[in-house]
Parts: sequence; C-alpha cells; structure tokens
Amino acid sequence: MRPIRRLRGELMATVELRHVSKRFGPVLAVQDFSLATADGEFIVLVGPSGCGKTSTMRMIAGLEAVSEGQVLFDGKDVTDQLPHDRDVAMVFQNYALFPHLDVYSNIAFGMRLRKVPKAEIDSRVRRAAQMLGIEDTLARRPRELSGGQRQRVALGRAIVREPRVFLMDEPLSNLDAALRMEMRAELIKLQDRLGVTTFYVTHDQVEALSMGDRIVVMRHGRIQQIGAPTELYEQPANVYVAGFIGSPPINILSGEMNGDELRLPEEKASLPLHDAALRAAAEAKSPLLLVGVRPEHLRLAGHANDDGAYSLRGKVDTIEPLGHTTLVRIELPSGRYVNALAGEKVRLAMGDPALVSFRPEHLYLFNPSDERTLLGLAG
Repeated sequence: MRPIRRLRGELMATVELRHVSKRFGPVLAVQDFSLATADGEFIVLVGPSGCGKTSTMRMIAGLEAVSEGQVLFDGKDVTDQLPHDRDVAMVFQNYALFPHLDVYSNIAFGMRLRKVPKAEIDSRVRRAAQMLGIEDTLARRPRELSGGQRQRVALGRAIVREPRVFLMDEPLSNLDAALRMEMRAELIKLQDRLGVTTFYVTHDQVEALSMGDRIVVMRHGRIQQIGAPTELYEQPANVYVAGFIGSPPINILSGEMNGDELRLPEEKASLPLHDAALRAAAEAKSPLLLVGVRPEHLRLAGHANDDGAYSLRGKVDTIEPLGHTTLVRIELPSGRYVNALAGEKVRLAMGDPALVSFRPEHLYLFNPSDERTLLGLAG
C-alpha cells in the first residue's frame, strides 16, 4: 500500500460493508458483499458491466437503500443515513457540470449551498484549482474546456468538499487512451496527497492494476477475490480472476494427469510435473485439470530445447505489431488458440509453423470442477 500523506490534520474514515446485498425486484444485483478498508486506502471495484460495481458504490454513498447487511463509517452504522449526512463526495462518468456556470462557480457550487463563508470558498477553490493544474481556466465555461480539463473540474468540486470518503464511478471512461493514462497518474498522486479513503469503479483491469491499493474483482454481484494487484496476478482465486486480470488474458488449455506427467492430449504435448505442481495436481481429486499460461510467459522458439521448458507446436494465425511488443496468435492442433507476447521482432508470417515454450514456474493449474486455482506463480 502506498504511504498516506494527509492534506488535512484530522483522520478521514474507515469504511466497512458487512454482508451487504441489493435487490431490484427479483434481481439480486449484489450478493453478500463484505469488505473493510484501512483509513486512506484506495479500493478499486472491477468487473464487467452488470456485475454490481456501481450498485455497491451507490449503497456506500446512500443513493441506494441496502436490502440486507450494514454499511459502517469508522465503526458507526450509517446504513440508514441520508447521503448528505455521510460526508462523501462522488465523481461521475459524465462529469455533471453546470454548463451555464464558469469553472470557479462549478467548483464552489456545493459550498455556496452549505453557506460556507466567501473567503473560505475562495481559498478552497483556488487551492484545488492549483492542485489540479486548472487555475487558468476558472473564468471559462465547461464548453470551452477539453475532456481532461472537465474531468479535473469535477474532481475539484469533490476535493473542496473535504469529504471523509471519495467515490469515483468510471470517471475516465469518456477520455481517449493517452488522456486516460495521464489522468490515472494524476489521480494516483492526488489521492496520495489527500489521503482520503477512496472507492473507484472501473471495468478496465489496467486501471485497476495501476491504481488500487487493493482490488475487488466482482462477477454476477459476488466478490470473486480481494487483493493487491500482484496477488491477483500471481495467485488468482479462480479461472475467472486469472482471465480478467492480465492483458491479453491468460491462455487456458485442458489436461489430464498420467503418473507424474500432465498430458495435453488435444495438443499432442506432455508436461512433466515436479514438487509443488504435483502436490497441487493431487488436490484436484481427479486426473482432469485446466492448464494456464500467460501470453507474456510464452516464448517463440526456433526449435525444441531440453532446458526444462515446456513446448507447444502449432501454426501462426495472426500477427499484431504493438510497438515494443508483438502479439502472435497461434492455432494449436486441437483448433484452440493461444496468444504469445514477443518482445523481439517476429520473423514469422501467417500460416508458418510455430513452436512456443514456457518455463515450469510459469504454469497455472485449475480444478475444472469448480475452476478454483490449485497452483499460481508463487506455487
């Protein structure tokens, strides 16, 4: 976790959700969600559309009633409190700026409603604008700003609230790729300076990995795993997390144990297992296993080697140059495809025979019955 530096002298808030669920009629949108944050922690909720991320965020804010469970701030039950009593600030995907007001008035709007003294309003607005690098836009209206500047204004409006908790719902999704990268870096630095407990919703696993102290991976309203970015990458809880975390996603193949060998019969290959991998395979209680290897761990080889690496043969299906890397899609004998990320220039063409290899320590194993992880990178 990043070291936390405070903008204000007082502590912010810890947030705890205890077995929280949300129903919309017969639909159970969030199921038995439990999480406790540290003070000043940056929590990212990640998952596909419809997995319950935004519903969870809105229950924290008080914008949605909790169907079951409790929401606590600093140990105090706020489940039935109204949003304005919780002292939270939200940043939305669509910025929600007033088009007829200039930047200064947009940032100051909430404080004016609460009748904060004018001198304090001016001080907070100018401090937030300087922090966000928009001090020269205070007299402009939103239509005169770029997308990144509008996003900074929305952030400024939240910052001047000096809330106990920040809630950000896909705030960068309307920006282009280059600006998203810039704003990710700015948000990380900003949250580090403010030290405010923050919940950030995204469907982008790159954002999640680069920003979160901890990441909550969700699917069908349920938590799949909570952990630090490295933990989710190296020790995913199941096939779903392994596939969601990492880009391009992990390659999954079917295998079966035969003595100390893991055979991939459809791919006409076998992988001799030792030590931790053998112990992990024994946990499956069945000879059938799912085998995972990440694209960045597959190496394009000119010939089979005997240095202990595993090898798979196939033919090149597509080649996608990505600048510093090249993504090569390879069709295996079964008709399945695996993706390999090559750091060097690829001297292959579509249809060429291809040999890919990977080290035993880069092998993932999963139980096919429940898709639970048996072996991750640290295994």
